[in-house]
Amino acid sequence: MALLPILRFPDPRLKKVAAPVAKIDDSIRRLVADMAETMYEAPGIGLAATQVDVHKRVVVIDISEEKNQLRAFVNPVIEQCVGAQLGEEGCLSVPGIYDKVERAEQVKVRYLDLDGKEQVLEADGLLAVCIQHEIDHLDGKVFVDHLSQLKQSRIKSKLAKQARVTA
Repeated sequence: MALLPILRFPDPRLKKVAAPVAKIDDSIRRLVADMAETMYEAPGIGLAATQVDVHKRVVVIDISEEKNQLRAFVNPVIEQCVGAQLGEEGCLSVPGIYDKVERAEQVKVRYLDLDGKEQVLEADGLLAVCIQHEIDHLDGKVFVDHLSQLKQSRIKSKLAKQARVTA
């Protein structure tokens, strides 16, 4: 396993739309393992392949306190959204920035597991938010894209300043 570098907003590679995975093989399983290690180390609760500059439709999520319930989603598609909730979100690609985003309260997602079997999951609460957030990444969106232009430019300025300070 290996730690992967996480792209930082506003890196243009975060805008790329990920391609579907044609075949689940050892390279995809290795990608999932590397993404999981990277997510846990960061630390975070979700990571999309797009964030590590791999433009394939792969997501890892673990919302458990113990960090022992890793879920991998290959080619996830949200089939149904119910309700709405407003919650504060952050992102490993937008470090130190948090803001309120409206998401569906419940989602039904269809995806492939690491054995290539089709699965359907109905999720609510934090898991539903996380699934929507990570699928946004696969579609070339970052959570700040849901915010006003003013907030987006403030976030870009703040991150640019952080980068200058740490450089």
